[in-house]
Amino acid sequence: MHLVCGTHTFTLTRPLVMGIVNVTPDSFSDGGLFLGAQEAIAQGEKLIAEGADILDIGGESTRPGAAPASLQEELDRIMPVLVALLKTNVAISIDTQKTAVMIEAIRVGAAMINDVNALQDTGAIAACAKSNVAVCLMHKQGAPSTMQAAPRYDDVVREVSDFLGVRAAACEGAGIARERIVIDPGFGFGKTLTHNFTLLNKLQTFTNLGYPVLAGLSRKNSLGVVTGRAVEDRLAASVAAAVLAAYHGATIIRVHDVKETVDALKILQATRDCGSTQQIKINPERS
Repeated sequence: MHLVCGTHTFTLTRPLVMGIVNVTPDSFSDGGLFLGAQEAIAQGEKLIAEGADILDIGGESTRPGAAPASLQEELDRIMPVLVALLKTNVAISIDTQKTAVMIEAIRVGAAMINDVNALQDTGAIAACAKSNVAVCLMHKQGAPSTMQAAPRYDDVVREVSDFLGVRAAACEGAGIARERIVIDPGFGFGKTLTHNFTLLNKLQTFTNLGYPVLAGLSRKNSLGVVTGRAVEDRLAASVAAAVLAAYHGATIIRVHDVKETVDALKILQATRDCGSTQQIKINPERS
């Protein structure tokens, strides 16, 4: 399996780390910290230095209870950051639900569109199909403003899997090649604590659909509920969740804390290599 993201191609022989750059005033973990373009650019460069394979830039918060941003607000937040970080030659993803934002981001060189609405906005699939960007299709139940009110499923794994399978098929039918499609079960988006950990435990169900799977558990409320830790004190829980997600088959791990996640995933990969015919890859600076 490989993943084509614009001009970048990933062989997926190990889990990729996607670093989060929220250019928003109200994201649940880092809202307001990187609202200025220069602060966001510096954060992106820091995450690249720490080992991020992909950067995910978002200009509209999708935390539970979040209010939507206008089209112009979102463009004003993300475009200067996108243009600057494209110079790093790292794959840049844009986290947006709006077709107009997708079109503009693709025009200047974004490598991926990461959509919590699974490209359901009018014209979204067509806009992506005309390009060579990768697309990440996420499941959510309800809108961010209300999604955590009372989420209900008869079978959360089956329902989320069925939805993602349908959306991926719609993308392929419109001309988006399978090697450009990623799926995301949407941890924390219209799910209870039990739903989230059931999805994590059954992540293999999603990898069996034949698409790379993205897992985004970093600093989320479920980790806080289990550990009793505030959002700024969930590093250990986030790294543990990242390793578990990769162990269960996730191909892309979306995180705030890149350095620690990269190190933890290297240990997982070394363990896997030791169980195969491969030799463990050693960092020459540490040997």
